[in-house]
Amino acid sequence: MIFGKYFKYFVIGLVISTNSAFGQEISRKEYIEKYSSLAVKQMHQYKIPASITLAQGILESNNGNSRLALKANNHFGIKCHGWEGEKIFADDDKKNECFRNYKNVLESFVDHSLFLNKYSRYEFLFDYKITDYKSWAKGLKKAGYATNNKYTELLIKIIEENKLYQFDSKKIDKNFIFGKRNIYLHPNKIKYVVSQNQETYETIAKSLNIKLKQILKYNDDSNLSVLNVGTKVFIQPKRNRSKQKIHVVNKGEDLRTISQTYGVKIKSLKKRNELILKNSLNNGDKLRLR
Repeated sequence: MIFGKYFKYFVIGLVISTNSAFGQEISRKEYIEKYSSLAVKQMHQYKIPASITLAQGILESNNGNSRLALKANNHFGIKCHGWEGEKIFADDDKKNECFRNYKNVLESFVDHSLFLNKYSRYEFLFDYKITDYKSWAKGLKKAGYATNNKYTELLIKIIEENKLYQFDSKKIDKNFIFGKRNIYLHPNKIKYVVSQNQETYETIAKSLNIKLKQILKYNDDSNLSVLNVGTKVFIQPKRNRSKQKIHVVNKGEDLRTISQTYGVKIKSLKKRNELILKNSLNNGDKLRLR
């Protein structure tokens, strides 16, 4: 795998100079936040510990900052080996070796899972418990995944320092959709994202290539200040109705709060509850959602 070469580059400082050409590096914490849900999904589908997938991605791609990751979406240093897709060339154990060039990061994660499932030399790994990351780390080195003598120790160190083992017992989030950032599907079939630290509607709109006025409209909001971390932000129009028939108003709730909870347009709520909405909402009022 490409890790052996990048490890040498790191030692002599070349990784830093190489990656700086592509812009600001992402941190290890950001890498984990961005790809942990994807690793968990792969674990449930292909029976590879999420901690191992994340640790390998971190190690092989330098937290997603390596040339292979940035130019070819290759986070695991997988070489061509009969690959019929796009290719990229880089120095590894030999000069100018062929590596797989993926269309997106999702394709890289899936191919990594298929790679370990395909070759018989990795077959014994699947006899280990999904939570036994130490045996997996030792087994990968034994099977020849990487040539670096410290590969096992490095994987285990990454897993334990970042508590990646916690993901090995995670249930899959069926509403998760992988893309440029984590996108989720509301029970009312509307895509949304969750705001992170210091995010605004404007920064979210830019990250998803959506017009700001659309984001504001989808969320019935005009707030341009920093959002609270964990705010649900719809990136599609809300529906006219919900699967649930009735909502009993709780103290302090307003129309927008209820609209965001159920993914139902405010104008639809007003129209459907015309008599109630002549006055302000009161605790215990029943709102029709469909």
